[in-house]
Amino acid sequence: MRNTRMAMGTLIGTAGFLGYLSTTALGADQVELAVLELSGVPVEQDTGMSWIGEGTETLLGLVNTIDTLAFDDEFDGLVIRLKDAGFGITQVEELGDAIRRYQEEGKKVHVFAEGYDAGGLMLASYADEVLLQEGGYVSFPGMHMEEMYMADMFEWIGVKAQMVQVGDYKGANETATRSGPSDAWDQNISSLLDGLYGNMRAIMKDGRDLNDGQLDRGMTVAWAASGEEAEEVGLIDGVVDLPELKEYLSEFYDAEVSWVNNPYEVDGPSMDFSNPFAFLTMMSQTSRVEIDHPTIAVLHINGVIIDGDSSQGGMFGGGSQVGSRTIRNAIEQIIKEDLIQGVIIRVDSPGGSAIASEIMWQGIDRLKDHKPVWVSVGGMAASGGYYVLSGGDKVYVNPSSIVGSIGVVGGKYAIGEVYEKLHLNIVERSRGPVAGLFGTSEWDDRQIAMIRQEMTDTYELFTDRVKAGRKGINLNKTAEGRLFVGDDAIRLKMADEIGGLDDAINDLAAEVDLSDFDVAHFPAPPSFESVLEQMLGGFIQSPGMQIGKSQLETTLRMILGEQRYLSVVDELNGMMLLRDEPVLLMNPRALIIR
Repeated sequence: MRNTRMAMGTLIGTAGFLGYLSTTALGADQVELAVLELSGVPVEQDTGMSWIGEGTETLLGLVNTIDTLAFDDEFDGLVIRLKDAGFGITQVEELGDAIRRYQEEGKKVHVFAEGYDAGGLMLASYADEVLLQEGGYVSFPGMHMEEMYMADMFEWIGVKAQMVQVGDYKGANETATRSGPSDAWDQNISSLLDGLYGNMRAIMKDGRDLNDGQLDRGMTVAWAASGEEAEEVGLIDGVVDLPELKEYLSEFYDAEVSWVNNPYEVDGPSMDFSNPFAFLTMMSQTSRVEIDHPTIAVLHINGVIIDGDSSQGGMFGGGSQVGSRTIRNAIEQIIKEDLIQGVIIRVDSPGGSAIASEIMWQGIDRLKDHKPVWVSVGGMAASGGYYVLSGGDKVYVNPSSIVGSIGVVGGKYAIGEVYEKLHLNIVERSRGPVAGLFGTSEWDDRQIAMIRQEMTDTYELFTDRVKAGRKGINLNKTAEGRLFVGDDAIRLKMADEIGGLDDAINDLAAEVDLSDFDVAHFPAPPSFESVLEQMLGGFIQSPGMQIGKSQLETTLRMILGEQRYLSVVDELNGMMLLRDEPVLLMNPRALIIR
């Protein structure tokens, strides 16, 4: 049985729906259903706004809600409404496992949505019944990927990307230096895509009881299918108008149905706007994690790895950046807390700074001297993300987690020709034998050799860390930038167990003999003052012009489209690290999969 205290301690309130449907008292021939609404994209960790009354649904919070409902005798079934929800495949796998555990207690799960995309349909396939709003749509055409190669564009504007990589399969330099993929990268990414697509198909075939031919037919029809078409090919079970959903499920259970919205909703503290000093008081509060009970800590390494402090977005906005200083400070807090009995490192990162990755690894190695440290991988632990992962004692991955990219890339953008095209005269003055290494001029052969040696040294340290942490791993089959999905990673001894964050937490608790425990997340959410500073700060300036980051972000979103923007932004932010250091442990992230 899942740990109830842990689940209740980490629940995140969910918004209600079907508010206009009446709720009647339970009787002998009545059933009571719990209703959960899932909207947006579940996050790994609280964003810091919940403490002023604006909660965010976390993935673990949703998993724990479903687990707790499984053993709550008050409820006979669960209705999940998907409302503009977006799920990555590994999030589907973790939520799907929770749904299966719920069903093992003899209870039914129903999913309802106005429309289904690939992520929503995969999640719904775990349920006993998949329902679509009358007039809605189903879109499940498969998996599509776009890679962007910018060498021709750079040549046109006069920028020469000088990148040197160690590892034939690394591929992180190819976006900037090639017009198309190399044979090694083509093999690497094609194999990865095959693995992800195979997992997608497996989820649908198992959940909807389809064979390969039936699924192929369904996907052919459902590039944009009506409810009737989707039902005919077995992707959904029925079409129903929302106001008639209660009546529909009453017929399903052959009993009168009652609803309970948000059965475990947790109301966080809100700001008292009647108090004129409340706002200033909130700004002055320091965010911290309170520990008053035996606890399993979850340390989140989420986003591009950078030196210094974590932030919610880089130059181009978008995804978060996780700083080595922030993680090391959090590790020291965890070490000092005697009530923390074990630690899960939750990694979802494409990598980033080589220096910051090593600093984080050192911190994890220090942490292991005080407490057991396991690892849970979300969507990705690649390059620097895998570097950090190698510090843990036991590694959990989802079937579709992307791991690997053990390799190094580094370089600079030689923009001297841009200045010439703009008729700007640049005078460079250097002192020291390599002072001008990162100036605007192109590298000569001697300088490229210097950079290659530095990256080779970094690569050797990287592989040494991996060999020490992953006993029995064969680097001839796993290194040089190769990428793998979770199942393959276990076979190759890059990871140990298939499971989500919830599995890792509960298994570690059992390992340290905890049956009654809390879960605490680190680093602590940023203070309100820090949130405002990040929202209002960070301007790009030039003579006669000032552009806020929000304006640049909006422009890029308009040009690229939302999906392309979110896929490319971490790649752009990662490459901007080359301003400060020449060697990166960065996995190419400019991949768009639909």
